[in-house]
Amino acid sequence: MIKKFFTGVLSSFVGAWIALFVFSVSSVIMSFAFIGAFAESTSLSSGVQDKSVLYLNMASSFAEQSNPDDALRAMFRGNSDVSTSSLATVLKALRVAKDNDKIEGVFVECNGSTAGVATLSEIRRALQEFKESGKWVVAYGNSAIAQSDYYVASVADSIMLNPVGAVDIHGLSTSIPFFKRLLDKIGVEMQVVRVGTFKSAVEPYVETEASVANRTATEAYMTSIWGDLAKSISESRGISVDKLNGMADSLLMTQPVGYLLENNIIDGLCYRFDMMERLKDKSGVSASDDLRLVSPEDVAALAASTVAIDKVAVVYAVGEIDGSDDGVNSSELVKDIIKIAKDDAVKAVVLRVNSPGGSAYGSEQIWAAFEEVKKAGKPFAVSMGDLAASGGYYISCGADKIFAEPVTITGSIGIFGLIPCVKELVNDKLGVNFSVINTNKNGNFISITEPMTVEQRVAMQKMINQGYELFTTRCAEGRGMELDALKKIAEGRVWDGITAKEIGLVDEFGNLSDAIDYVVEQAKIGEYSINEYPQKESSFMRYLKISMKAEVNEILGTETNGLSKYKTMAEDILSRDYVQCIMEPVEIR
Repeated sequence: MIKKFFTGVLSSFVGAWIALFVFSVSSVIMSFAFIGAFAESTSLSSGVQDKSVLYLNMASSFAEQSNPDDALRAMFRGNSDVSTSSLATVLKALRVAKDNDKIEGVFVECNGSTAGVATLSEIRRALQEFKESGKWVVAYGNSAIAQSDYYVASVADSIMLNPVGAVDIHGLSTSIPFFKRLLDKIGVEMQVVRVGTFKSAVEPYVETEASVANRTATEAYMTSIWGDLAKSISESRGISVDKLNGMADSLLMTQPVGYLLENNIIDGLCYRFDMMERLKDKSGVSASDDLRLVSPEDVAALAASTVAIDKVAVVYAVGEIDGSDDGVNSSELVKDIIKIAKDDAVKAVVLRVNSPGGSAYGSEQIWAAFEEVKKAGKPFAVSMGDLAASGGYYISCGADKIFAEPVTITGSIGIFGLIPCVKELVNDKLGVNFSVINTNKNGNFISITEPMTVEQRVAMQKMINQGYELFTTRCAEGRGMELDALKKIAEGRVWDGITAKEIGLVDEFGNLSDAIDYVVEQAKIGEYSINEYPQKESSFMRYLKISMKAEVNEILGTETNGLSKYKTMAEDILSRDYVQCIMEPVEIR
């Protein structure tokens, strides 16, 4: 009860601070609002006909798991300003479209994706494979082609831009919020016990800027990720990496369109209505007919459904482990995994991870459940998405094989305890005093209203050390490494996918399909069907809830320039388990 009360108090303080800050910068935000204000509606055809074009709207974060409600969303979609397609649906649609005679090509509209780098990498590779069929891919930007979109669009046969548009290539950047001064102002002290020189997830609460270790590790993996992105763009567009970096440093978004044409950043200029006419011509539709743009959902639905006795289970672990409602519920997921282990019809298992980690306890439970899958003799592989770090790596380490993207963020093998003390807030700010009566000297441990004693801190450090030993032992045994060798690459350090493969944390580059192919081969099965877990129930009320929440988040994110997320971060401080294996929030742009 006390913990919930002070979560609300802390949230109120942080919310007020953010509101004040937002008010002071609102005019600046408005001055830049025009940049993304020109997205136009796109009418999609009902069903797939001859001479259809698969429409890929980049105005999406491309959620990992397909949802039964996707069909319901499509019913209410008057236009495609906001894409609802999941990553699984988009990849499936591209595989189907490659071999379907009704699909002439793919139209990629660059409306500003918020997806992670690894997600975009998977879509980009799927587009490359689609082109190998001999079909075409065309990309278009109406106002500004964001860097995330350009990375995907660069694989297209041609990139067209509005005559008054722009292209943004700027390299990568991340901004880590630090709450210590705010916590000091409101009288909250975060008591930290941790293992790992690079375990920097606690820094925002106890420091005012990134440590040398944190900055070193972050710069290393960001440099590697940018190198992979720049190399991909370079190879597709015929622009040297050095020249591309020079453009990134020159504020490319401010350059005139003539410069973009001269340097092969784009292939041509046209207004959007003209782009639609060009697509008609490319797809063989007469000028008097409507362009036949079709959604990924409609194309994916063309795939022949397989009814087979043998099954492959795909388990999704997306979001924080035992964190928010939208994350991974370890107790429920464990039930699913044990059910899978006991189901004789399930011949193989793939874990799809897109998680920064979270509860150390929850991570251990999920790890143990997957050990039961292995004991049952079922091949078990992991497919890593944008992020599979800390607890996200914990639950992955026991797999027979780990697949990741070169730009996946992984590792962060470390653990920490974060225990808030709100004594100053309670006593000085709120005027509330507590009289503590114990039968034993540590009777009130753990208390958020009193700081830890030296004895208590030593005991907590011992517990954290034991947790770290367990974590590293799990990883060493799972990866077939000596414990000392594993510890040299642990210490809470975050790695990019390329380096993770070099040091043995990842086995192969590949996506979910590659992981499925691997376990199918290991299981020596022919026809099979895929069962996804956790299973999502389709309901009209659930759709309304999701839509309303997304709408509110979109409004908050737009009106406050995304600052509402910091309020959410602060609310999480008091609501998490005290012992965590999680990496710091990273938003690369």
